[in-house]
Amino acid sequence: MNIHTSIENLLSDDARAFLAKPKQMLIGAEWRDAQSGDTFDTIDPASNTLICKVAHAGEADVDMAARVAQQALEGDWARFTPADREAAMRRFADLIEKNSELIGQIESLDSGKPAEHIKFVDVPLSVGAMRYNAGFPSKIQGDTLPVTAPDMHVYTRREPIGVVGAIVPWNFPICQACFKLAPALAAGCTVILKPAEQTPLSALILGELALEAGIPAGVINILPGHGETTGQAIVDHPGIHKIAFTGSEPVGKMIAARGAAHLKHVSLELGGKNPNIIFADSDIETAAATAAMAIFFYSGQVCTAGSRLLVEEKVYDRVAEIVLQEAGKVAVGHGLQPTTTMGPLVSAEQLERVSSYVDTARAEGVEVSYGGNRCGGDLSGGHFLEPTVLSNVPDDSRVAREEIFGPVLAMQSFKDTDDLVRRANATTYGLAAGIWTHDLRKAHRTAAALQAGTVWVNTYNQFDAAAPFGGYKASGYGRDNGMAGIDKYLQTKAVWVNYG
Repeated sequence: MNIHTSIENLLSDDARAFLAKPKQMLIGAEWRDAQSGDTFDTIDPASNTLICKVAHAGEADVDMAARVAQQALEGDWARFTPADREAAMRRFADLIEKNSELIGQIESLDSGKPAEHIKFVDVPLSVGAMRYNAGFPSKIQGDTLPVTAPDMHVYTRREPIGVVGAIVPWNFPICQACFKLAPALAAGCTVILKPAEQTPLSALILGELALEAGIPAGVINILPGHGETTGQAIVDHPGIHKIAFTGSEPVGKMIAARGAAHLKHVSLELGGKNPNIIFADSDIETAAATAAMAIFFYSGQVCTAGSRLLVEEKVYDRVAEIVLQEAGKVAVGHGLQPTTTMGPLVSAEQLERVSSYVDTARAEGVEVSYGGNRCGGDLSGGHFLEPTVLSNVPDDSRVAREEIFGPVLAMQSFKDTDDLVRRANATTYGLAAGIWTHDLRKAHRTAAALQAGTVWVNTYNQFDAAAPFGGYKASGYGRDNGMAGIDKYLQTKAVWVNYG
């Protein structure tokens, strides 16, 4: 461990003990180094310093994990009754909840996200997903079919799809891992989990807790590594039957293409350029303050971030005033500092990418009303960007059309509902949207007209394990959470019995 002493002093004893251990991959019941001996660095983005080195899984490791996962699929895990699976998942959920402080600190150190956010938002969402899906094993059932052929008894079975390759992003590591692990486990699948190379550490904690919960060895395997090596090997391996991916649109398209070549089942949750809409008849104070939180939360590195704020003309100036006030209240700092409300961007590459969008906006003549600069002083060594507000953004500007994935808000005004809907839908994405109005007829009509997988009315960024989540258009296909979430981990078999 090579982090700054002042930050190390904020860590619990459990976090220090975890960091002191070798960071290996989990295959079956064994923690292993990569067969190649390769490792990669994971960096604290707030200080740009090395946290530790992590085993880098290669093709040989993926092949071993696939074989071990298949053995588990056909072995001990297959012999678990639905009640056994439910009990194991509940124990797993309890252990994740019990270790919320450890997970919060380690993931904060690894991602830059405020530890309190992780402890009180991300971990409860993860636990909720595990507990919600734990109710499914005893409710997965087939049907008896009244076919026309005489003397035939025909019924269906819902069976696990097989070995799942779960590839998760760096912005919500623990949540996204559990959103995929939970329904896969409930369905009776086995999983090879590849965390993002920027944030591999909380996945290793999950591996430890899964074994402690009594989930059989080989059911959950953790393979850290880079996308173009480990991830590609998972996508291409013939013994992995499904890919569940959350991440960027370009990578999602590549996975879809490669998955099709191998006839794999693929589900994708990709990016968004999400319209957050404030009508003049809404609670302006609440709507504007929430709109600021919707973009500055986790430095805007959220696929559902309210990155486009569309405001009815007659209240635009008032909303802008409140948003600027809220931007000024953001406390930028290290995620382990208890006063921090916005941490760094996850990497130097991400900081450069987001900063380049602000530079492009300036070059296009867009007004930067607040922020837009890299943070200096004590924060100059990390990947920090000021909360940024762009005003009166034209529809044809890049910052209005493309996903920035940073704390950059594009504010626009609209005249009426028809104008609004046309412009809100004029994007290749369709992940989420927000509507603020006291007129419920207007709310329902607008929600129906918006091309988005999730629409929030008079709130934003609300999630629950019971509510399906996914996108339209370039935001992907398939759903996490809810009853729809488990369907993609099951396949249907028809059985014909001639009893004539």
